[in-house]
Amino acid sequence: MYLSYRPHVVEESTVPADSTETNGVDLPPQKGQPGVADVISALYHHDGKLATQEQRVANYVKDHLEDISAMTIAELAGQCNVSTPTVIRFCRTLGCDGYREFKLRLAQNLAVSMQYLSADPKAGPTAGDSAIDQILNAINATANVMRRQIDPFVLDCAKAALLDTRHLLFAGIGGGSSTVAQEAANRFFRLGIPSMSTSDSYTLQMRAATLKEGDVLFLVSASGEADAIIGAAKIANNYGATTICITKPGTKLADVCSVPILVDLPEDRDIHKPTSSRYIHMIIVDALAMSVAQEMAHETTENLRRIRASLTAYHGRTGPQPLGD
Repeated sequence: MYLSYRPHVVEESTVPADSTETNGVDLPPQKGQPGVADVISALYHHDGKLATQEQRVANYVKDHLEDISAMTIAELAGQCNVSTPTVIRFCRTLGCDGYREFKLRLAQNLAVSMQYLSADPKAGPTAGDSAIDQILNAINATANVMRRQIDPFVLDCAKAALLDTRHLLFAGIGGGSSTVAQEAANRFFRLGIPSMSTSDSYTLQMRAATLKEGDVLFLVSASGEADAIIGAAKIANNYGATTICITKPGTKLADVCSVPILVDLPEDRDIHKPTSSRYIHMIIVDALAMSVAQEMAHETTENLRRIRASLTAYHGRTGPQPLGD
């Protein structure tokens, strides 16, 4: 869980630190400091291992995480009954250059961490059948939200582009989106449409640059703000390809894609429950795949028959198997 931290090195011959941050008290700067991304983990990692004065600061910070961003270094030192140089040493022990960086990192961490820090640690395990019910209920509730939001006209536009495409590239960055993209390619190649997927940001930029008019780039992004996804859409647009996306409304990705399929899906407050959005995105992909397959039924039926025949020849089984997979 914890990052790797390198303790700061103080050299007597170094120049004084920024006097504005230490209220005029000179401290040697940290040399070779790599920086730290998660000061909350660093805080708990060093808990109980700090010098007495620094531990006072740590104890106060742990109890007032959301208040620190509004406090000056002098105010924090006063609340902890320590000197401002002690606060600076505390910040550096945690991997920050000083108090300013510590406050910035802490604010960034809190923006995404409070739902985890405030989670109920006493929640007990759920029995298997009840766990299944919880997941199904969440999927059903989220699917109903999607059903009210989805625009049939946009789905028809996406279907038309998919029917005419010569090459289809799916992409998603991150766990849920990349899984949906991979499964989408698996769905569409069976229909006779040359399809592939990628979740690598560099590969995505390169492949987007090979697309041209008549090709489709299909992007899946729960946030709609991933730089790699947005950049790929812009590249594909520049070369005349059609860009389709499944994402949230009002996002950068929605703005740059020619056929945005927009759904704003709620997330369960239970952090231990898997997100339902990936199931909903897959439902949309399946709906498009089915619509395309039905529109070109003669070709797709023959492709599916060939796939089934090749698998039977490979493993020798002729019993019931999923026909559409």
